[in-house]
Amino acid sequence: MADIERSGRHASFQIVCNFYKFETKIVSILISNRMERRKFITSGIGAGIATGAAITFGGIDNLIAGNAALPYDLIAVRGGEPDVMFDKGIEALGGMSQFVKPGQKVVIKPNIGWDRVPERGANTNPILVKRIVEQCLKAGAKEVFVFDHTCHEWTKCYKNSGIEAAVVAAGGKMVPGDSERYYQKVDFSGGSKLKEMKVHELIVNSDVFINVPILKHHSSSKISICMKNMMGCVWDRGFWHKNDLHQCIADFLHYKKPTLNVVDAYYVLKQNGPMGVSLDDVITMKSLILSRDIVAADSAATKFFGKEPADINHIQMANAAGMGQMDLSKININRINL
Repeated sequence: MADIERSGRHASFQIVCNFYKFETKIVSILISNRMERRKFITSGIGAGIATGAAITFGGIDNLIAGNAALPYDLIAVRGGEPDVMFDKGIEALGGMSQFVKPGQKVVIKPNIGWDRVPERGANTNPILVKRIVEQCLKAGAKEVFVFDHTCHEWTKCYKNSGIEAAVVAAGGKMVPGDSERYYQKVDFSGGSKLKEMKVHELIVNSDVFINVPILKHHSSSKISICMKNMMGCVWDRGFWHKNDLHQCIADFLHYKKPTLNVVDAYYVLKQNGPMGVSLDDVITMKSLILSRDIVAADSAATKFFGKEPADINHIQMANAAGMGQMDLSKININRINL
């Protein structure tokens, strides 16, 4: 973990410059001086987010300037609170009943890997997770489980992320991922690097799998979104890091793809990921992406982050393997501004 933090801090200045493409002086103001809100909104990226001129770092509005006809492949929502944005987004996809049927067992997999409060942008927003649990139960789910194989001590992550309290309040059940006894060996037919792996029993046995990552920087994979979130489903994460991380991320999809992907981009960790160093690493974007297509969801979120899908190896690999669509011009996207 210390290595991750050191490498993140060392590269942070270069990363910020790449994200914003500002003059060195402007970057210094944003990072070091914490510009007051008025100055932030009237400059660069702040003006883009506030006015809608560019939805985020990369100006994804250029790709979704007009809403396509139903059915939609991807929904991009911005400008609201996490629960409200999810309600609007899932409605645009036809409602939660399109994904959850009465009596089904549902597993929700957020990012809960770090002992961080929500405002630090390292874990999925608990308000969003709570609303997804509520929507699943409203659709008739028999049980809704939430878990992650955390990096920090799991009880602290569950508590301090706010996710445990949110899930319990919504009627869901938190399940640990800290012991190998929770994992079952499965075969990865078609995988290049992954041939077999121990996967959490909830992923193996549930009827519905909802993937809810937070959009953030990652020092090893460049970016952490839907596909990278699958690492929290397996027991031996070290194997992935030692055996071509990007290929292993893509290979997991040969075993199972989520029923629904929901990308939390409310608080976005723009540097020093995956857990961040301070609040200076975080920007409030108030955005959300929903899609059945995990490759499309990651591609759109990558655009939010100011990068191209082709810049991210595991997105390219999954696209080439037919796991989803990387080219956003080929899918129907609905943009919702609140």
